Amino acid sequence: MNCVQHAPSGPHVSNRKIVITAMGEGKQQEGKQQKEKKPGLKKLLRYTWIVRNIPYFLFLSVLAVVYIYNGHYSDKTIKNINKTSKELKELQYEYKSLRSEVMFRSKQSELAKAVEPLGLKELVQPPMVLKDSTGK
Repeated sequence: MNCVQHAPSGPHVSNRKIVITAMGEGKQQEGKQQKEKKPGLKKLLRYTWIVRNIPYFLFLSVLAVVYIYNGHYSDKTIKNINKTSKELKELQYEYKSLRSEVMFRSKQSELAKAVEPLGLKELVQPPMVLKDSTGK
């Protein structure tokens, strides 16, 4: 049910029509607009569109797999770095402790104590210098 009214005319008023529709007809028009939007979605999901974009989908899939692999690889690398740094610190501590032990055992007093059970004694007099008697 459309009613058409003509607006008053004058020098400042343009000629226009006012269309008044009944409530039922307005809802029908809204329904038609919604139905018009759905074919756009169907158009996107058509078989030919999907087939045409398969290489793109495969490319995105490969990128996703590479991204996941990269994350796992970086985690593995970080774990290896941490493990190696712990081993390095442990070896540094061992080196320092062995070096200090060698320095302590190489002192003259410690050497004398170590060789005493073998029957060796520390010299009290300085060693004699031997000279060649042939005179050369």
